[in-house]
Amino acid sequence: MNHAFGPILDGLRGVRWLAADRVAAHTSGTHRSRQRGMVGEFAEYRLYRQGDDPRTLDWKLLARSDRPFVRLADDRAQLPTVVLLDASASMAFPMPGGSSPSKWVAASAIAIGLLAVARATGDPIGCLVAHDVVPLRMAPRSRRGTLEEIMHRIGTTTPSGSAPLAPLIHEVPRHARLVVISDALGDHDAMVAAVRGRLGAGGSAMLVHVVAPEELDLPSGVHRVEDPERTVEPRQISSANRRAYAESFGAFREAVATAWYGMGASYALVPSDRDPVRTVRALVAAAASSLGAGRA
Repeated sequence: MNHAFGPILDGLRGVRWLAADRVAAHTSGTHRSRQRGMVGEFAEYRLYRQGDDPRTLDWKLLARSDRPFVRLADDRAQLPTVVLLDASASMAFPMPGGSSPSKWVAASAIAIGLLAVARATGDPIGCLVAHDVVPLRMAPRSRRGTLEEIMHRIGTTTPSGSAPLAPLIHEVPRHARLVVISDALGDHDAMVAAVRGRLGAGGSAMLVHVVAPEELDLPSGVHRVEDPERTVEPRQISSANRRAYAESFGAFREAVATAWYGMGASYALVPSDRDPVRTVRALVAAAASSLGAGRA
């Protein structure tokens, strides 16, 4: 086990992540399936048809009504879960020594927590990490050791560059549950377009929007601000333009949330200093009850 993730794994023992809607997968699992069968949790009756298994007949109902009915049940299926993790340079903010964990540290813990809960629910798990050197690609799998392998790969990754996330979204199986964890400072418009197409094909998606407390409430004083992913001239933010920054960043967050809610996806704003166990529990509870997670 990667010891950096030990506390979050311990804090999430016993947590399960059931889908709010019926899933389209066929592999037997724990989620309600869109398929109806003769075994599983009772759902409804229908009239007997030629070819039905006689053992599914409800003989008591036949005796009372003189009509042959079979008992239909909700089949159960697996829901593959894939986390797409943003490893661009901006995710390293704030740098080590700051007053709060970096966005990358928070995003990594949330990713591992969500995957651990999905795996404990009995679902295949996979991971994609958008990195400018070698993107991590792990298709959803159920085999033992998958979570440990993902923890090792994420734990040895350092955010850098400006690798796009949108192309990786197209690689996620349509029927899988997709969770994007990012600060949305990269190719956000392209991400939204990719997710919209995915939702139109019957898939699901959630954005966990990670922000640093320093971005939400800029510390007092004069600050030199630069974009680590773009070659633009650094600028200074002082008390004179602090309000303009706050309004601009607030409008940005609102636009991101509106884009995801507007296409029927889930969205959660998560400060990087929030306890990851609490965050994962809130995300799972919100996703299992409805679309849209709000602020975790």
